[in-house]
Amino acid sequence: MMKITLTTLLFLTVTLTIFAQSPEKMSYQAIIRSQDNKLVKSSPIGLQIIVHQGTATGTSQYQETHIAPTNENGLVSLEIGTGTVQSGNFSTIAWENGPYFIEIKVDVTGGANYSISGTTQLLSVPYALHAKSAEKILGSTGNIVFQPTVIPFTYNRDIASSDINNTIECKTSATLTLTENFSAMKIGDIINLEAHNGAELTILATSGVSINYKRSGVAKFTSVLENVKIGLLRKSGDNDYIISGQ
Repeated sequence: MMKITLTTLLFLTVTLTIFAQSPEKMSYQAIIRSQDNKLVKSSPIGLQIIVHQGTATGTSQYQETHIAPTNENGLVSLEIGTGTVQSGNFSTIAWENGPYFIEIKVDVTGGANYSISGTTQLLSVPYALHAKSAEKILGSTGNIVFQPTVIPFTYNRDIASSDINNTIECKTSATLTLTENFSAMKIGDIINLEAHNGAELTILATSGVSINYKRSGVAKFTSVLENVKIGLLRKSGDNDYIISGQ
């Protein structure tokens, strides 16, 4: 019986502009080790790739297989989206409706007896793969058909439907509270966050709500004089949010 260590080294090899056509693939690399922790070197291995939506064992949106060699350091490299398709269509995955998890199953003999597996969550959507979703906001020629609204934020309040996919502009220190079961914001929706000129914008999760996997969490965006602190709030689950830019 063998096991592997799946270490994601690089998912996206090229950053494209928002107007570029999506390459419909992403690069994946992993180190393959045997049970005694020895590298599986210079050997063809079989891999099955499964894209799950929602949780690590959630609905399978796409499956494909690969036969790929490891190098002298036990490293295997492949492009997800270019294998032999078993089910689904990689190019039509709705990445904005995450979270998504990539499950890798391995047969170290190069066959299809996948007795080894590892799962990695995509904590952010690969930018180029999100290009099609971006076209809901911008036309393929780059003509703006939707522009986020800048919403002044000057007092403590709960999250509102008008905040979704818009920009909160905090010029006076105040707190935005994420309430439980806020269904108006769908998984994948975002809110841009701005704290201006010394103001502090606090994001507070009520009981039952998590920020970056911490229940009842708090995030603070503290600006300095004559500067702006920016961030992004993304809904990643029914009552779960991920914040970047702190």
